Amino acid sequence: MTETYPIRPEDIDLPAFLEELRAWVSLESPTADPAAVNAMADRAAAHATALGLSVTRQPTDDATGDLLIARHGPEDRADGILILTHLDTVHAKGALAGPLPWRREGDKLFGPGVYDMKSGALMALYALALAGDRTAATVLFIPDEETGTYAGRPAVEAAARKARAVLVMEPARDGGKIVTGRRGSAIYRIEVHGRAAHSGTRPQDGRSAIRAAARLILTLEAMNDPARGIGVNVGVIQGGTTRNTIPALCVLDIDVRLPDRQAQDEVTAAIEALAPVDPDIRFEITGGVSRPAFSAEPGTLALLETARPIAEAMGYPLVPMTSGGGSDGNFTAALGLPTLDGLGPDGADAHTFNEHLLVPSIAPRLAMLANLLITLHEKPARGL
Repeated sequence: MTETYPIRPEDIDLPAFLEELRAWVSLESPTADPAAVNAMADRAAAHATALGLSVTRQPTDDATGDLLIARHGPEDRADGILILTHLDTVHAKGALAGPLPWRREGDKLFGPGVYDMKSGALMALYALALAGDRTAATVLFIPDEETGTYAGRPAVEAAARKARAVLVMEPARDGGKIVTGRRGSAIYRIEVHGRAAHSGTRPQDGRSAIRAAARLILTLEAMNDPARGIGVNVGVIQGGTTRNTIPALCVLDIDVRLPDRQAQDEVTAAIEALAPVDPDIRFEITGGVSRPAFSAEPGTLALLETARPIAEAMGYPLVPMTSGGGSDGNFTAALGLPTLDGLGPDGADAHTFNEHLLVPSIAPRLAMLANLLITLHEKPARGL
């Protein structure tokens, strides 16, 4: 017999949710504009308060917006659930009035950040309010997730250490799939230093940084291993001054994707050990791991199996997958916390001017989230 749950998709006031979501999307909040992110935090804080949740804010630094925390239950409770969201977007101001206006076309709802991830962030508040006294949970709104969570990471990890499980409101993937693993990432900059000279009159005095960088790029690209999920991409090259000057400097910006801890250790060690062949060339290597790999450990799989029948009762299957992109779930999984990601609505084309969510996915996934909070509070999952 299928188990029944207290909250059903039809209990969700979808028009009210969409009205509030429009207000959130109308507040464009690119990460690099802390005042804009804080304006979004103001709106989220007001809505959380109206829903009966306790709200606190923490400043980060002058270049980043504030952290916003909404919770139900005692602050110092050590066995609650942590819900991770972010209020920043990749879209610069002007997208709303230009290439990505708020609009609905059939089941698709468009707007900057509507899918990644203002809808998921709003769902977290609604789920917490729907669960009410039947849960103890904290929602953490990060202001800089889209640029790596450098300011927000200490708060994520501190909150995770007080929780027993983590739910991440990033959008669903590939037709509604849940995320139980993500590749880790590393960011490197390599400055290749040579020696400048006139390319016509004294070429023998020069040491071309660009030529050395070209060799280096081939070495870096050879580290790619698609079968293992290892990706090394030299995404930006900057070098030289004038056409007739042997270049003294070439700078490479490198993105690295890592499937697991073993690959992380191997690839980062190889990059950090790179050395030039020419003794008159010098490499300056900076950077490192920005998000550790997130693997589907037993606790995460137990959390998935707790959520799976709830999703089925709400009318959709919960299909797990591993994503190539990172999220704040990478940090909590690396701490050993059971972490279930991709709990936001279904949709597609995040970070593009075609970003959209699928409206029919909101109510079932919101009801599932609320019921999951209640279930974890009343019937702790085995292995969590």
